[in-house]
Amino acid sequence: MATIPIRYNLRSLRIRWRLTLATVLGVALVVAVFIMVMALARGLKATYVTTGDPRNLLVLRSGSTAESSSQIMRAEVLRMKYLEGIARDGQGRPLFSPEIIVLIYLNRLGQEGGANVLVRGMGEMGLALRPQITVVAGRMFESGRRECMVSQRVADRFADCRIGQSFRAGKGDWTVVGIFEAGKTAYESEIWADADEVRDAFNRNFYGSVLLRPENPEMQQQVTKRLETDRVLSVRVLPETKYYQDQTQTAGPIQFMGGFLATIMSVGAAFSAMNTMYAAVGARTREIGTLRVLGFKRRAIYFSFLLESIVLAAVGGVVGCLLSLPLNVVATGTFSWTSFSEVAFEFRITGELLGKGMLFAVVMGMVGGLWPARLAARKPVLEALKAS
Repeated sequence: MATIPIRYNLRSLRIRWRLTLATVLGVALVVAVFIMVMALARGLKATYVTTGDPRNLLVLRSGSTAESSSQIMRAEVLRMKYLEGIARDGQGRPLFSPEIIVLIYLNRLGQEGGANVLVRGMGEMGLALRPQITVVAGRMFESGRRECMVSQRVADRFADCRIGQSFRAGKGDWTVVGIFEAGKTAYESEIWADADEVRDAFNRNFYGSVLLRPENPEMQQQVTKRLETDRVLSVRVLPETKYYQDQTQTAGPIQFMGGFLATIMSVGAAFSAMNTMYAAVGARTREIGTLRVLGFKRRAIYFSFLLESIVLAAVGGVVGCLLSLPLNVVATGTFSWTSFSEVAFEFRITGELLGKGMLFAVVMGMVGGLWPARLAARKPVLEALKAS
């Protein structure tokens, strides 16, 4: 089967440049939206997946799925603290941090309104259990004082969160004494303070969780078994990394929204491609007849017009990918249905995601070109040659 030279199709697209440009932009917009929303979900997932230390164990109340809904009493914390198998630091202190999570409302920096922010009250070993954290300015808060550290992203997004400033939450004011970076983890959405001060300020007589580190990987199972089989405690124990991986369900609604928007917009883009190709078929009726007379089969004409539609959509896909690239690693925030607070994260545009965007564009081109290509291939020769 003789094939029609591709330069014929490219010339045709160039001659009808207005329709071509409109279709390319329509496909580009769909691909850009698809990639950006998927990158949003990818970034949120990556934030949770990279949070935590595989050496650490997180203790929650049995039946609880999150730190915010867990309650562990002070007596239970004391019962766990000196359990055999828990690692100790150079001074012999257990790597053990009783913690509590509370929500506070802060105004946005330079904007109207505000958002809920997580305050994590932690024990004196809380920072030692999180080696990925770096204090970039100021110092660690002191136990027994209404002081706090805020993440760099919280400091950049919310008012009164710079070193030396203070904000009101609970029973009093909290002074910011330090700023930390958390290596693009979920901790970048938090404020840290002394656990007992947080409990007192927010009238809590319990902790929400305990973070601890066993002496070695082999000891993890033994410590887990001892805690979970202790009938007095009634707790569940899981690796810290596993806990945060489970929180990736926050990205579910974003992925659904992205898929829904992409589906609706892709229908419009496919119709745009179809309209362009129908116009091309109508304008080139005599050309089609001439191609038949020259000996080109219907299949060759069919594949020629289908290829033209795919090329059109592929160009739109490339433009859409380029439009989305500036958003890569741009920091933003969204509402978490797990913690009911704002989570800070970055858009993550990967090569795989760009590839999916291009595939999406090509599929739209194929769908948009199927019927116009079929119409062109079925044109009767005499009717085509008689067309004005």
